[in-house]
Amino acid sequence: MLLSKYFFKTIKEVPGDAELKSHKLLIRGGYIKQVSAGIFTYLPIAHRVIRKIENILREEMDGVGGFEVNMPVVMPATLWSESGRYESIGDEMLRFTDRADRRMLLGMTHEEAVTDLARYVVNSYKQLPFMLYQIQTKFRDEPRVRGGLIRVREFVMKDAYSFHTSQEDLNQYYDKVHKAYERIYARCGLPAISVASDVGMIGGTGAHEFMAVTESGEDTLILCSKCDYKANKEVAKAKREYIKEEMLPLEEVYTPNTKTIDSLAKFLGQSPKQTAKAVMYQIDGKVVMCVIRGDLEINETKLKNYLKVKALEFASDEQLSAVGIVKGFASPYGLKNVRVIVDESVAQSSNLTGGANKADTHIKNLNFGRDYTTDEIIDMSNVEEGECCPICGGKLNVTRGIEVGNIFKLGTKYSSSMKAKFLDENSKEHDIVMGCYGIGVGRLMASVVECTATDKRIIWPRSIAPFVVEIVGIHKDADTQIIAECQKLHEALNNVGVDVIYDDRNVSAGIKLNDADLIGSPVRVTIGARSIANGGAEVSLDGGESTIVPLDSVMTYLKDNKVY
Repeated sequence: MLLSKYFFKTIKEVPGDAELKSHKLLIRGGYIKQVSAGIFTYLPIAHRVIRKIENILREEMDGVGGFEVNMPVVMPATLWSESGRYESIGDEMLRFTDRADRRMLLGMTHEEAVTDLARYVVNSYKQLPFMLYQIQTKFRDEPRVRGGLIRVREFVMKDAYSFHTSQEDLNQYYDKVHKAYERIYARCGLPAISVASDVGMIGGTGAHEFMAVTESGEDTLILCSKCDYKANKEVAKAKREYIKEEMLPLEEVYTPNTKTIDSLAKFLGQSPKQTAKAVMYQIDGKVVMCVIRGDLEINETKLKNYLKVKALEFASDEQLSAVGIVKGFASPYGLKNVRVIVDESVAQSSNLTGGANKADTHIKNLNFGRDYTTDEIIDMSNVEEGECCPICGGKLNVTRGIEVGNIFKLGTKYSSSMKAKFLDENSKEHDIVMGCYGIGVGRLMASVVECTATDKRIIWPRSIAPFVVEIVGIHKDADTQIIAECQKLHEALNNVGVDVIYDDRNVSAGIKLNDADLIGSPVRVTIGARSIANGGAEVSLDGGESTIVPLDSVMTYLKDNKVY
């Protein structure tokens, strides 16, 4: 491929709205063009990367017995109403009516469509297990697009769905797909780890996310420094020591201007661990008080999952006053007819200081079970840096990552509501047990750049590079010897099947080298008067320092370094 004939455009300026490295480089390198917020056109050079990623995905999905299908982007609302998600999903689903006034939607995921397909085909246990997958465009009306391809509205996803006779069979297959995902990321040159995660709107009984660890990620990860414990902060747990001692008598104390835990602890000379704080939400118009140890923070994802709500809303001052709660001095002490949820940290601690529901007043030695009680005791706390691993007791580290894939144990969430069933060997009817496995293709491409590029240079892994080799000819039209050497190498690489691009343009060396940095070929061969004077061609492998290689030995050098 000659760069002078290629459809591409690089730009010098960093886009003003681009924050992430991958966003800046993919725009500057002519890989993507923004059409609207969260909607992009992929130029030919990006399409080459996407096609290589998709080939890896197909090979690995075929390798675990998958069958490729293609399901529609546009679906009727009636299909999603069967699962209940048409009504439960919010504005992120794009809904519309067609000319016949039928309610339709743009698919953001395909659980309903694939369950409908399975019930159309399956009737016997003899047809199970199997897996269907597709690589398809989806649309999610994301309210907060971010980072170029990292968080978009329109995207291409590889989504796969498996169907089983039992949870045990799903568990075994889930592990096979987990290993296939590990191979996918390794083949794409992306260091990714698997973490336990929240099931989110997909639902089910368990899930894992695959994360590219990078400080630019928007997910917070909790990793053990000693064992393999890894979890998204949304579901992470910690092993904590709680002080259980003889209960002391209640003691009311005057605590003016102490509406925060820090001010209270300082005023009383206590540690925040010796206090309890209450956070009040309103659910369906009623106050719900959540009580947690003062040094900890509420994990709203855990709480939302427990309450089975999509969002949390703080109770108003009027609502608090109506049930006898004094803002800034709140606790469950003395309350009636208020739902109370207690974190494990409070239920397992003794003699905490909490609010008295009286202005400028707290109570020392509040004890769960003696002074107040509830049946709702849950883990709703965030895990913080340095806490102890729940498995081995080692130190937990907090880092950040980009979600590059997820897998779910759906169970019978969709098959039950949509009546996708099979008959066992005794002709007894059962719901099909399902799994779900997704990877965003564009996000994967961008994540590779985010994790492997420098601030100014893309360095693609060889497996997904648009062009594995770029020949940079430092020449003018009159430099016939240099042009001839470049053309000769270009032809030789084409003949052995290497994806190669030759920058044959009649422009300055600076422009060519800057564009080569943005194109990001892992192997760069620079041929010019200076390199020839130094003994041949300058060859750089995978972003490393250049080596002078005699012109007649370049092909051998590349072969020895497994370029072909």
